[in-house]
Amino acid sequence: MPRLDLGEAPEGIIELSNEEIFNEFIETLQAAGASRDTIKAYSAAIRDFLSYINGKPLRQVTLRDIIAWRNERLSNGFPGAKTMDKYKWQVTLHYYTLLLRRFFKWLGLKVKMPGVKRLPAKIEALRDEEVAALLQAARNPRDKLLLQLLLTTGLRSRELLELRVEDIDLSKGVIRVRVAKYGKERLITAPREVFEALDAWIKLNNLKPKDKLFNITYQALYKRLKKLAVKAGIDPAKIRPHILRHTFATMALRKGLSLPSLQRLLGHSDIRTTQVYLHMTIEDVKREYEEKMGGLPSFERCPRCGSIVPYNAVYCPYCGSKLSVETGEAAT
Repeated sequence: MPRLDLGEAPEGIIELSNEEIFNEFIETLQAAGASRDTIKAYSAAIRDFLSYINGKPLRQVTLRDIIAWRNERLSNGFPGAKTMDKYKWQVTLHYYTLLLRRFFKWLGLKVKMPGVKRLPAKIEALRDEEVAALLQAARNPRDKLLLQLLLTTGLRSRELLELRVEDIDLSKGVIRVRVAKYGKERLITAPREVFEALDAWIKLNNLKPKDKLFNITYQALYKRLKKLAVKAGIDPAKIRPHILRHTFATMALRKGLSLPSLQRLLGHSDIRTTQVYLHMTIEDVKREYEEKMGGLPSFERCPRCGSIVPYNAVYCPYCGSKLSVETGEAAT
């Protein structure tokens, strides 16, 4: 998230209640121009820590409290969390630690906030057959177009839901992304068929230039994708909007799109973020293995005892029969 100038907390604020300090910090974030998502992230991190210390004044917090909170979350997860994936617990804890460190600095707490090891990125993406099944499950024009855009552009869900008709240049085949994660506009493209579907959607709904393409909330999009997953025979726990962004990035690299081009399409400010998609799924590994390794010398079987014997062996290591070097058959 972008660096915010939060300054320092007003003098004496440390003597207030935890709730008053929390509210003061949120107001500071708002005054600094923090986005709704940034405020939501800080709120979640601070609320979680405050719930753990259970009313203990922030001015009395020590390193022992912080370590105990971290150990509890790493061992048992976060209250109300829907996942038991310890990898996700550690990723969340790493993120919360960064946010709390900033909060403590603003508050002027003289306690060192130790870091949490950041795990390598774990990219989840749909297989080709799952993508096909998902598209097949989408029966109405809106669902089909939502999926097409997510799977062919890699748009973030918020970017998709903020698109307006005026952002679509049908003649040039270009989409302007105005509401981006870091506030930077960018231009992206999509296959011709997607622009044809966009044109039909705009005409079907008689949309005006200032109208949003999709008048739905993130929650509605999330639930819709889950329902489509069920219809497609895919575990709904595997489907969420950001997984489709990962899927697009993975497919693009498989098909040979360059990293700089993918970086621009995804709106990454640092190409190292894009490089996390340079992974190979087990299906890719198996496919390449079969293609590249199929022609290596194979093992033979001893005609007498049926055991597998090394290529070019003279004797069977199991029954001792002498083998024909040329044919791999037992000598008579």
